[in-house]
Amino acid sequence: MTRTRWIAALLLALASSLSHAALPDVYQDTAEQIRTHAGDHRLLVLGELHGTRETPLLVQALLTDYTGNDTPVQLALELPTQENTALATYMASTGDAAAKQALRTSAYWNVKDHLHDGRRSQDMLDLIEAARALRAQGRDVSVVGFDANPRGEEGPGSRDADMAKSLRTGFRSLPENGRMIVLTGNIHGSRESYGLTNYPPATALLTDLPLYNVRIEAQRGEFWACMGYRKCGTRNLIIRDAASPRAYSNPDRDYDLWVFLPRFTVARLLDGNM
Repeated sequence: MTRTRWIAALLLALASSLSHAALPDVYQDTAEQIRTHAGDHRLLVLGELHGTRETPLLVQALLTDYTGNDTPVQLALELPTQENTALATYMASTGDAAAKQALRTSAYWNVKDHLHDGRRSQDMLDLIEAARALRAQGRDVSVVGFDANPRGEEGPGSRDADMAKSLRTGFRSLPENGRMIVLTGNIHGSRESYGLTNYPPATALLTDLPLYNVRIEAQRGEFWACMGYRKCGTRNLIIRDAASPRAYSNPDRDYDLWVFLPRFTVARLLDGNM
């Protein structure tokens, strides 16, 4: 190896080690709280506000914890199932620049302006890369999209119904000791619609499985969201000095657990329209 190539390899290794440095305590502590409350439940559904930097870091902490004892873990993201071939290719790659570019060439990752709902961010790509790095270390981790009908073309409720079918199929494909971590919007992740929709959310269709659902919130800050056609942008959170975590067991609960991070900040959207 020439000196130039040796230096380049050293710099690449250093950059990789820095990018996968230990997460701040707040994410590790919150992940431990979630794991403690979730116990033996093998299907963990996380309901989020799209478009934050912090939630992907919390999911990374959970993924690192759950895969640390040779447990097979599938990370299911609210991405179209059409992305699954590209995701599998990336997970088997070295994560180099060419692989990163190939992953984000599809139409899904390249929406603009009012179509940008916050899910397409560098923070989400970093989460996928963190999963790939764990796999490269020998951990049994995979990443899939479960949004089989992103446009809900068969009418109201069809998107959530197809999400549930996709998740159920994925969960049933796991080995007996396997776990699934699902990251989705907080309405899809709820056990109840509470009048927000006139159809059951995806998670409500999965309660016969060993499911535990967690709503991820923050005490203050901002996120990126769409509140209607061409009404996308930065949204302020209601300031809440809420205790965290908060567990619920009532029959009509929407979530088993609520956790509050200290702050949300707007995700690094890929097209820079912030």
